Amino acid sequence: MREIEKTEEEWQKELTGMQCFVLREKGTERPYSSPLNDNKEEGIYVCAACDTPLFSSETKYDSGSGWPSFYTPIGEQSVEEIVDKAHGMIRTEVVCRKCGGHLGHVFNDGPKPTGLRYCMNGLALKFNKTA
Repeated sequence: MREIEKTEEEWQKELTGMQCFVLREKGTERPYSSPLNDNKEEGIYVCAACDTPLFSSETKYDSGSGWPSFYTPIGEQSVEEIVDKAHGMIRTEVVCRKCGGHLGHVFNDGPKPTGLRYCMNGLALKFNKTA
């Protein structure tokens, strides 16, 4: 059970069609389509579905992949990692621990100190600028 449980109809009323595609149907936005990919402001990236804090701008970097990338989440309580065997490959899916929304995938080709690349869909995130 997730802390936030809603019907698909409730999600559809709260999210845009593309956000539902990504967050609820595990879709992927086109690379370089999110303005958050180039965002360099200081702040916190939160789940677009439930506002759970997920990533800090301090851990964001330009991976060249076309999606907002981070080397670590804010904390273990913010995201959950799930084995994803879809599309004929084995990857690690990243979801919001609070609502279960699909955020993206994590890969082992990131920078130090973690060596991880949390490759996130910009549509799954909202940015809260720090004052």
